[in-house]
Amino acid sequence: MPTSLIILAAGQGTRMNSDLPKVLHHVASAPLLVHAMTAGAALSPDHTVIVAGHGAEAVSKAALAHDETARVVVQEAQLGTAHAVAQAAPLLKDVSGDAIVLYGDTPFIRPETLEAMLAARATHAVVVLGFEARDPGRYGRLVTSGDSLDRIVEFKDASLEERAITLCNSGVICADTSTLFDLVAAVGNDNASGEYYLTDIVEIARKRGLSAGVVICDEAETMGINTRAQLAEAEAAFQTRARAEAMENGVTLTDPDSIFFALDTVVGRDATIAPHVIFGLGVTIESGAEIRAFCHLEGCHVSRGATVGPFARLRPGAELAEDVHVGNFVEIKNAILDEGVKVGHLTYLGDAHVGQHTNIGAGTITCNYDGVFKHHTEIGANVFIGSDTMLVAPVTIGAGAMTASGSVITADVPAEALALGRAPQVVKPGFARKFFDRLKAQKAAKGKLS
Repeated sequence: MPTSLIILAAGQGTRMNSDLPKVLHHVASAPLLVHAMTAGAALSPDHTVIVAGHGAEAVSKAALAHDETARVVVQEAQLGTAHAVAQAAPLLKDVSGDAIVLYGDTPFIRPETLEAMLAARATHAVVVLGFEARDPGRYGRLVTSGDSLDRIVEFKDASLEERAITLCNSGVICADTSTLFDLVAAVGNDNASGEYYLTDIVEIARKRGLSAGVVICDEAETMGINTRAQLAEAEAAFQTRARAEAMENGVTLTDPDSIFFALDTVVGRDATIAPHVIFGLGVTIESGAEIRAFCHLEGCHVSRGATVGPFARLRPGAELAEDVHVGNFVEIKNAILDEGVKVGHLTYLGDAHVGQHTNIGAGTITCNYDGVFKHHTEIGANVFIGSDTMLVAPVTIGAGAMTASGSVITADVPAEALALGRAPQVVKPGFARKFFDRLKAQKAAKGKLS
């Protein structure tokens, strides 16, 4: 059956005290909105609609960067959650199947929970996601009769008896698409806030003879982000879970609390991650690889048996084949390193391809940028690049060739050749002593004048 996602992302998030829309604040290197989209994407939805409002242009850009098939509609005036859902109606008016309403500031709903809600639709016309709250606070309460959900009451409108209920509303709702929009159209704003509450559709549905039910999840899944403090709590919660899952899957984390994963980090079994390693988006570490301390990785792939660091940086497009060694203070960007390449230390390789078993000496730099364009460096297999070599791209170093230390290479080097690109050394006997004697005399003369 077709499934549609409606993700509400219109709120300003005033308690964030930020110019950035709330849903674009990051947890695990990804916007909160992307977390919600990722959870929903596990259902393979046929349609995804983002309801934007504050900062709609930036929200749209982020949503489409993650999923170019998503559609964005703007809620010009924020009049409540039912009003927000209604904005998606024109885009889904001819769509059959179920729709699930998610929230762009609630990043931790699990795909399994959403699947359970879809399954519950076999019994109920409307399914609400609830949770047992340790401290119900100002959450909306779910008023039930046995297995049926009678209504949802917002805290502001709840009686003392209703406020004593601990089963609370997450806001996530699932219903047949056409039914959802019919119910939303009947919602009024006669309440303490003067808003159109999506939660009112439950009572409307029951009055029409439609059944409503509840799927209950762990409270941690329903964590909403409204403040910087909650953002930090969400980051901590994500990292705690990601670290535990990594270790359960056979990854060695030598100091788990100092390692930070991104939303999409993939680490294979028997990989080892040392302390103070930071993962950005788009990183895959294969089984048996080792990431040593104080490394930063994003948009890269590290193959089996490779070692990285300490103090290395892998930037987007870095591709390390098996048994590659990237050492301390090495930066790799948009470069492919074939099997067995060794880059020991103090080197930058950008926009390059390095052939297998090549050794890159300390202080090597691919000079890839001319101020306007990026240029490519091609280094063959079994090459020896001497320390402090500047490779001025575009340039090709043939297989089995070598460069002398301290060389500036501006032209292609044939296979098995030696390239020297440095000025001849000049030695002037006695110059150093005479030079420093003169400087010391000048310093002494200035001292007397002062």
